Amino acid sequence: MDPFEPAPATFTRRAAIGAMAAGAIAAPHLHAEEPPNSPSPPKRPRIAAVVTCYWKTSHGQGIIDRFLDGYGWQGSHHRPALDIVSLYVDQRPDNDLTDERLARHPGLKLYPTIAEALTRGGNTLDVDGVVLIGEHGKYARDDLGRVHYPRYEFFSQVVDVFRKTGRTVPVFNDKHLSWNWEWAKAMVAASRELNFPFLAGSSLPVTWRIPEYETPPDAVIEEAVCVGYGGVDSYDFHGLESLQCFTERRRGGETGVKAVEILRGADVWKAIDPASGGSAQLRSLFDACLCRSFRLTSPLPTYGNAFPTLEQAAKVVPDPILYRLHYNDGLVGSLFMMSGLVQDFTVALKLAGDPAIRSTQLYLCGISPNQTLPNFFSPLANHIEAMFLTGKAPYPVERTLLTSGVICTAVELMAEKRRQIDTPDLAAISYRVPRESQYMRS
Repeated sequence: MDPFEPAPATFTRRAAIGAMAAGAIAAPHLHAEEPPNSPSPPKRPRIAAVVTCYWKTSHGQGIIDRFLDGYGWQGSHHRPALDIVSLYVDQRPDNDLTDERLARHPGLKLYPTIAEALTRGGNTLDVDGVVLIGEHGKYARDDLGRVHYPRYEFFSQVVDVFRKTGRTVPVFNDKHLSWNWEWAKAMVAASRELNFPFLAGSSLPVTWRIPEYETPPDAVIEEAVCVGYGGVDSYDFHGLESLQCFTERRRGGETGVKAVEILRGADVWKAIDPASGGSAQLRSLFDACLCRSFRLTSPLPTYGNAFPTLEQAAKVVPDPILYRLHYNDGLVGSLFMMSGLVQDFTVALKLAGDPAIRSTQLYLCGISPNQTLPNFFSPLANHIEAMFLTGKAPYPVERTLLTSGVICTAVELMAEKRRQIDTPDLAAISYRVPRESQYMRS
């Protein structure tokens, strides 16, 4: 078997059924399988869109508009070979775009429930794919800072229709699977039990890279770092997916995460300060990431290219956070959340036998006041379209299961003010990605 092709699953149907009943995965190991084939779709698949909200620059607008109106792709305007035929919108504030989209697209219909959007008001599943976008909107925030976006609830209602009608179709879930780890596991378990293609995750792994760089086939990674920005249970997900899309391509594929470690505040600076006992290599990787940033805060207000010392960086980062992922095979991956110092996501790798540090930026174009379709959604939309047309997910959902689990663990560690915990559930997740890289080339 090609070492970079998805490995066969050892996840059984009986284990999946038991997991759904218990609200957790009962199988001791969860390996990715070749995404299952779905029945051959019609010439133009009919898609149901289920979103929390649909307003300017929301994820709902950024993704669904691309399927309705097309987007720039490889030097021309691409109109997807599918049709959004039904829509469910959970919240409709004053800046909602739903009515305008319905008026401009006569083939699109709004439904009051998710079930009706999938059955189009009938008794059978009447679409060929489902897009779930549970991001943005006003939802409860708990004491740990997690917003309870209803991704699992939306997904469960979709699965209920699958069960009742006896038919399934491919499903895409935007961002991480759920704020609740048991629910995240149950979502993947359901997709395996019912044997439908399931794609999820961030736009970062498939966006442009500057410079274009990918982990070499069969590489041995000594250490990996991502530097990003944003909040907990929010942009940290993008940083984890940025890190993971490089580390998962190492020799042997993804082996699972045996422990998660969290550092915060002064401890973060100590970890990258050799004078304080920190790691010189970790510091070199951190600096390499900063050098790839397009939006690095200069320590000198009147000069834009000065490189910050750690003392200067500490003055502009009020709450630095460092996630350390300890993988089963010995690799350690680090995510620095550096709000105030950078406003983008960069990755650096130290490969065995390579004296140089390899680094790149995962490019996200800025959002201007008049811009309604941020371009970084285009590569993700293209992959979603490919799944609906082929009946096969282009990369394993286990990546997002793993990153979802790391976030759930990290949030609880920070709330409990603990530094590290073993993660047997995450240690049981192993998978391989296709040999062909998935990011957008220039």
